[in-house]
Amino acid sequence: MSQATVQLLQKYYEAFNAQDMDTFLSLLTDDVIHDINQGDREVGKDTFSAFMDRMNKNYKETIVDIVVMSNEAGDRAAVEFTVLGEYLATDEGLPEANGQTYKLPAGAFFDIRDGKVARVTNYYNLEDWIAQVSA
Repeated sequence: MSQATVQLLQKYYEAFNAQDMDTFLSLLTDDVIHDINQGDREVGKDTFSAFMDRMNKNYKETIVDIVVMSNEAGDRAAVEFTVLGEYLATDEGLPEANGQTYKLPAGAFFDIRDGKVARVTNYYNLEDWIAQVSA
């Protein structure tokens, strides 16, 4: 396991939790690939930044129970975690928001290049999330 990759991804989630978007985005390559759970593939740091702006407007999330695993070369990694969230504003095509809270197991896969995140693919159970915020 690559300690540099583990440290990079720990910093990635620390910045996410602090909503420190400057640090968070600095950890990405300019051509970062973002595979959205059950959605499209987006490419580029500017596109990822716009995605995070929407996310931070609609959701307040904290990532906990983080376990980082990487290959020995440090160019591939997987992270398992739990999302603790609050649904702040209605996201297009999703149930109405009224401050519902949720707890969601999730995971992400990463490609690492030159000490930065070059790809992130997130996975969680969307049906579970919908059930939690619709209850």
